[in-house]
Amino acid sequence: MAASELYSKFARVWLPDAAEVWKSAELIKDYTPGDLTLSVQLEDGTEVEYKLDPKTKKLPPLRNPNILVGENDLTSLSYLHEPAVLHNLKVRFIDSKLIYTYCGIVLVAINPYESLPIYEADIINAYSGQNMGDMDPHIFAVAEEAYKQMARDERNQSIIVSGESGAGKTVSAKYAMRYFATVSCASTETNVEERVLASSPIMEALGNAKTTRNDNSSRFGKYIEIGFDKQYGIIGANMRTYLLEKSRVVFQAHRERNYHIFYQLCASSHLPEFKPFKLGCADDFHCTNQGQSRVVEGVDDAKEMSNTRRAFSLLGICENDQMEIYQVLAALLHLSNVEADNAHLMMFCELMGVQCDEMAHWLCHRKLQTTTETYVKSVSKINAVNGRDALAKHIYAKLFSWIVASINNALKSAAKQHSFIGVLDIYGFETFDVNSFEQFCINYANEKLQQQFNLHVFKLEQEEYMKEEIPWTLIDFYDNQPCINLIEAKLGVLDLLDEECKMPKGSDDTWAQKLYNTLLKQNAHFDKPRLSNRAFIIHHFADKVEYQCEGFLEKNKDTVNEEQINVLKKSKFDFLLKLFEGDEKATSSTGKVASISGRLGQGQRDNKKTVGLQFRQSLHLLMGTLNATTPHYVRCIKPNDHKAPFTLDPVRAVQQLRACGVLETIRISAAGFPSRWTYQEFFNRYRVLMKQKDILSDRKQTCKNILEKLIEDQDKYQFGKNKIFFRAGQVAYLEKLRSDKLRLACVRIQKTIRCWLARKKYLNMKKSAIIIQRHVRGHQARCYVKFLRRTRAAVVIQRNVRMWANRRRYQQQRSAAITIQCFLRAYMAREQYYKLMYEQKALVIQKWVKGWLARLHYRRTITAIVLLQSCVRRMRAKKELKKLKVEARSVEHFKKLNIGMENKIMQLQHKINEQQKENRALTERLSAVEKTQTVEKERQSRELENLRRSEQEATAKAATLPSLLEQLSFLQHELEKTNREKDDLEEQTKVYKEETQKVGLLHSYLSNEQFTFYLYKIKTDSEYTKQMEKNLSEERSRYQNLLSEHLHLEERHKDLKEQMDLSISTNKSGHKRRDSNYSSNSSEFSQSLGSTEGEDNSELTEPAVDLSVLLKLQRRVKDLEQDKQSLWQQLDKREEARQEKAKEVEEQRTAGRAELDLETLKRQELETENKKLKQDLNELRKSLTIENSESLPPAPGSLPYNILLEQLSSSNDELEMRKEEVLLLRSHMVRQEALKHKVRKTPDIHTLNEDGELWLAYEGLKETNRLLELQMQEQERIHDERGRKLLEEVTKLKNEKVQQQKLLAQSLDLPEDARIEAFLKLEITRLTSENLELMEHQEKQDRTIRKLKKQLKFYMKKVDDFEVNTQQNSKVYTTNAPASSVQITRKEREYQGMLEYKEGDESRLLKNLVVDLKPRGVAVNFIPGLPAYILFMCLRYADNVNDEHRVSTLLNSTISSIKGVIKKRGNDFEVGSFWLANTCRLRHCMKQYSGDEVFTTHNTAKQNEHCLTNFELSEYQQVFGDLAIQIYRQLIKCMEELLQPLIVASMLERETIQGVLGSKPTGLRKRSTSFPEEDAVTVEVLLQRLSLFHTTMTQHGMDSDLIKQVVKQLFYIICAVTLNHLLLRKDMCSWSKGLQIRYNVWQLEEWLTERELADCGAKETLEPLVQAAQLLQINKKTDADARAICNMCTALTTAQIVKVLTLYTPVIEFEERVSTTFITTIKDLLKDRVESSTLMMDAKKIFSVMLPFTHSSVALETIQIPASLNLSFLTRV
Repeated sequence: MAASELYSKFARVWLPDAAEVWKSAELIKDYTPGDLTLSVQLEDGTEVEYKLDPKTKKLPPLRNPNILVGENDLTSLSYLHEPAVLHNLKVRFIDSKLIYTYCGIVLVAINPYESLPIYEADIINAYSGQNMGDMDPHIFAVAEEAYKQMARDERNQSIIVSGESGAGKTVSAKYAMRYFATVSCASTETNVEERVLASSPIMEALGNAKTTRNDNSSRFGKYIEIGFDKQYGIIGANMRTYLLEKSRVVFQAHRERNYHIFYQLCASSHLPEFKPFKLGCADDFHCTNQGQSRVVEGVDDAKEMSNTRRAFSLLGICENDQMEIYQVLAALLHLSNVEADNAHLMMFCELMGVQCDEMAHWLCHRKLQTTTETYVKSVSKINAVNGRDALAKHIYAKLFSWIVASINNALKSAAKQHSFIGVLDIYGFETFDVNSFEQFCINYANEKLQQQFNLHVFKLEQEEYMKEEIPWTLIDFYDNQPCINLIEAKLGVLDLLDEECKMPKGSDDTWAQKLYNTLLKQNAHFDKPRLSNRAFIIHHFADKVEYQCEGFLEKNKDTVNEEQINVLKKSKFDFLLKLFEGDEKATSSTGKVASISGRLGQGQRDNKKTVGLQFRQSLHLLMGTLNATTPHYVRCIKPNDHKAPFTLDPVRAVQQLRACGVLETIRISAAGFPSRWTYQEFFNRYRVLMKQKDILSDRKQTCKNILEKLIEDQDKYQFGKNKIFFRAGQVAYLEKLRSDKLRLACVRIQKTIRCWLARKKYLNMKKSAIIIQRHVRGHQARCYVKFLRRTRAAVVIQRNVRMWANRRRYQQQRSAAITIQCFLRAYMAREQYYKLMYEQKALVIQKWVKGWLARLHYRRTITAIVLLQSCVRRMRAKKELKKLKVEARSVEHFKKLNIGMENKIMQLQHKINEQQKENRALTERLSAVEKTQTVEKERQSRELENLRRSEQEATAKAATLPSLLEQLSFLQHELEKTNREKDDLEEQTKVYKEETQKVGLLHSYLSNEQFTFYLYKIKTDSEYTKQMEKNLSEERSRYQNLLSEHLHLEERHKDLKEQMDLSISTNKSGHKRRDSNYSSNSSEFSQSLGSTEGEDNSELTEPAVDLSVLLKLQRRVKDLEQDKQSLWQQLDKREEARQEKAKEVEEQRTAGRAELDLETLKRQELETENKKLKQDLNELRKSLTIENSESLPPAPGSLPYNILLEQLSSSNDELEMRKEEVLLLRSHMVRQEALKHKVRKTPDIHTLNEDGELWLAYEGLKETNRLLELQMQEQERIHDERGRKLLEEVTKLKNEKVQQQKLLAQSLDLPEDARIEAFLKLEITRLTSENLELMEHQEKQDRTIRKLKKQLKFYMKKVDDFEVNTQQNSKVYTTNAPASSVQITRKEREYQGMLEYKEGDESRLLKNLVVDLKPRGVAVNFIPGLPAYILFMCLRYADNVNDEHRVSTLLNSTISSIKGVIKKRGNDFEVGSFWLANTCRLRHCMKQYSGDEVFTTHNTAKQNEHCLTNFELSEYQQVFGDLAIQIYRQLIKCMEELLQPLIVASMLERETIQGVLGSKPTGLRKRSTSFPEEDAVTVEVLLQRLSLFHTTMTQHGMDSDLIKQVVKQLFYIICAVTLNHLLLRKDMCSWSKGLQIRYNVWQLEEWLTERELADCGAKETLEPLVQAAQLLQINKKTDADARAICNMCTALTTAQIVKVLTLYTPVIEFEERVSTTFITTIKDLLKDRVESSTLMMDAKKIFSVMLPFTHSSVALETIQIPASLNLSFLTRV
């Protein structure tokens, strides 16, 4: 296209500038061919006229469109030139904070001078396995490309890192090696990666130093070969070094330092091991204080010294060798101070083990040898100092070489190296004010590397053109072979330098003259300065450099006094002799050759290699190595000389870009076809330029047709097989056409929308005007009507007012007349009433006085009569008493009394019988009463339970407004009191009202405060609950992580042991070893259970710390579960307590009945004794009354008479006592009758019988009733006591409520912090006391349960023995029974759900059931979990026969077999899913049939019969849980590997929503996908894979809760991987990509809904990805937008938000980039967030897994064993 089309008005160009190198400007008018100037306007608004070169008329370079600025690859720019490259780097480095950029095959790395979080392990994992163009530029991407090509092409690789000092070469090389060490793994040796990385701190300490440009500048070049085996794991490394800057040992410029190791040694001089070296501060030594910059900011030399020593130890250099190295370095420090101080010389000689006098002599003298004589000559002070410095440099160089050789020996591997990756860390092109021999060698090396780089770039371009089969011509590129020949060819600079070094009197001046004479006119790259005869100029590829000849010969010779070396070789220091062993071998070989010629000294001088020759040979060797490998280039750029972070100096940057070959790469790319598009990408991007009729089914032909129409010059593009190639500038032209087309479309859309908006506005205005008119007219009409109504209303009002006034006057007059009449009539009535009342009261007084006088006279008469009667009766009674006393003394009276006694006893006997009948009736009534009391107690207990529940509800409700009710009642009480005292306190009414109002305000305030506190309490409780749940999940997660680490270490230990045993078995063929799997597993369970036998004693155990941590975590989890179970079982415990109370009542009732039986027995005994007494009395009577003539009764007063009288009196006494007992016992029978009936009126008891016996019986009956009442009172007391206890509990709860209300009311007066603290203390105290009580109850219950379980097992065993004996007896009976001809029908056998197997069949069982089982066939054909059921049935049999050895062997072997299968085939998803499901099912079976009530709730009666009886397997349940966790983690890793290739391609790369937003132009490193276009991965493919996972797990019978956890983990992985790639890919951060991500997330959520997994928590794991997509689509301009982003992105960290905003890239030019001001605002708003500082999500994170118990309804007795399992040796029982 013509220049006039490109250089039109508003076109932007670059103009040269002295300060900024290039400055942007915009054309203000079109350019016409022939114009000598361009009218442009700068960015600051200044208009200038840019003059064109009249000879070349070269136009200034054009600027790229804004949409192409900031691209990852510089070759993607349409215009490829220096200002475009510089501007793109500046935008990425300063605005986007991106330090890496591709430039074709080169990675440009700019030193940020700031620590960035882009080198963590998660970043390495994100780049691992990715194609180089898929991710943003990074050193890890280059390392991954090298590693991948080594594995794919089986070709050695090299990474060439170059740049000037301070550009970051060493750090880049270090990160590349760290990447290799992370992504690979050692195969034969341990810690190989660590040793490779440990070489870096040693080489930095000995070879790096602070310069004016860099604080850690490498003063030598190194090439590290990292060796890999066939599995591409690191097995070793080798290092080569180049051109160590030895002069730094003795001299440093201002603000520079010596090598770090010297300052580290001085900083550690206080350590005891360094005391013999007699070191001090670094300022005390000449070789460390010349630069006057002893300290590096931010670096602790003492700490770095410890790191260096640690690295030495890690590389196998013993402590003794380390101390010898430090001894040599200390000697060099003392040597630098040897000038006039002999103390330092003596210390140097002491440390080096040489004679002080001899060394002092040869430091001041030198030996001159001629053909005939030898002279010893003293030297000048300057020459002596030079000799001392030469000796120091020589010793340091030897030490450095020895350390490098030691490192190589430590990194050398015995295994064969299959391939290697070399990392070259070498100095870049250098040019200073004064350039010497070192700069010459460095630039020579860069000339060679640049030549190799140019050839490689040209080769890649040629291969690309040939691959696409497009015609190409030879691209002209800069060939620096003439410059290389100038340096290394015959009679070149190095050749002439070596020749001059051999001359006896050669000098720098004579060598300079030879250079002028030989090369000045013959080579165009050589030149001579005008004002100097001791310098020369070489035109390098980067720039021309002037070198000063002074010092070239001396540095090239690198001479040292031979006598000083000889003195050192006589040293007693063995380590020093090791350093010079190589010199002795070289000297001996040289001496033999020289002895033949007879000139020893001359032979040594002639055969000694110069520094230049050595460097040239090593450089040729390096180039040979690089040419044999595939190179990868990293060019490090130093942005400024002030070490300011993220500051770019354009002048310095352009110098380095020219020097490192980046611009040469751009020039080569621009000479050909730099822009390359696939046909599909071109079609997607530029389909807006096509018409519908131009689109064909063949995309390739469609693109050809449209290009022929758009670009007329066919030389501007070429069609390849798969790509379209464009010349420079053509993509910008196409973008301009596309932008114009879109702009026209936007204008048309805007025109239509504006028209629609204007018409809509007009219609709205018209409609509004009509509505306003209607409302105004209506308003006027209403106003007129209102006026008329008012006029009429005024007339009516006047009439009514006049009428009201007259009527009021009349009513007042009438009321006054009536009032006067009323008062007059009332006065007259009162006067009449008072008169009548006076007369009535006088009559009443007279009546009462007369009555009182009559009663007084009557009472006096009655009193006198009674007194007279009493005196008469007293006199008669005294006479009757005297008479009765006389009769009582006579025997006849006694006989009369005894005669009546018999009748009385018979009457009493009859009464006793009647009372017994009544007693029985009362007993029955008593039982009925007790029953009613029991029913009443149950009713009261139910009421108490209802009260408790209501109390709990009241407590929950009262927590809201407790203090409000108290305040309300208080106010009501005060109000009543005020009403009662209203008459006395009328004067204080106003004050009281004011106080009432204040109290009301206070009341409302308190209610508001209470409500606020209630809300705060709810929030606090919810937060506390969430925190506890979070802590529990963290505890579980830490436990599972520790478990996985433990299992990983165990597997690693087993692998090492197998290798060791294998090596032993190869040496000793006759040795037999056990199965490693079984031995390791048995040892594992011996540690965990302590009951497994056969433990391998030689097996290593885990550290005690890890085991204790595991046990603590297990104990913690168990405690939490026990607390939870105890809380849920509280109601059961209360029910048991209620049952216990009922039992106590029953026991008391039984005790009462026993007491009654005892009293009945006692009564019967008393009756029998009473009968005996009656018999004796009768006999006595008979003896007294028999009238025998011969025997007369004894006379009174005689001895027999007295004896009989005494016996009679004693018998009477005893009889009286027995009668009282009988009466008491009889009264027990009628005690209920006395309680039931009321006391009836009876006649005088004294009149019934003259002797008063009935009175005694009545008194006994009352005593009996009193006793019965006491017993009833005792029963009532017990009942009341129980009721009182229940009431006390209720009262206690009420008191607690009241106390809480009081505390709450008190807390309202406290400040908020104190209130919260007091409330928390109260809650903590209450919960602690409740927990202690619950723990005590739980312990009691556990003890009871264990006791009952033991008893149950004992009784079950007895029952089983009895059944066995019964069966045996029945068998004996059946065998002895005679045979008959009756036909017997066979009953169907009932199975017990067990599988019988022989001891020793465990291996066969597990081999067929576990090892050789194919999960796919079992999952499809059999019931889920069949292997688990079979194993448990075998376990039941072992438990049934009570064989502990069988149980442990079966379980341990099962675990070992499952582990072996997972280890061998764990990468198979179906295997992992199958055995995870079966392991969980076996664990559930062990719980379901354990007999524990928690797990047997849903069991059937038959299933409860199948419970284990002899062994308690809770510890094995824990072990199987750990095994399930291990399998779960392996399954997640397997699924992650299967999903990993699909996630990025489906979630980010594939655009399922097609539109005008196509992909942006890309460079040489295009985004590559693993799938062709027709097989592209979409979200549907990802969902199909997820569906396959879900279906397989369901078929295998995995628990639904576990499936939900797996799905949640998979969705987290999808989110983490997608978000991490989004954060590392600038091309994905756009508005359209955010829309695509949200659409894909919606499809994932729909998949969850279809499979009823919406509640598994998977949606929440996608929240960070959703918020990132919303962040890409939301507005990002104002402060309000910033606040909205901060409120929206709660799941993203600050680093992630800033990263997305920084990477946001417009796909079309209508979008805008996010400004730095907006990003700064976001940072300020989010600075107070407390969160992790990491950028990436942890894609390797695995959530802690829960294994909840799931009941199985499968009956064990119905399970059939398929024949395909080959388990015929098992027998169903």
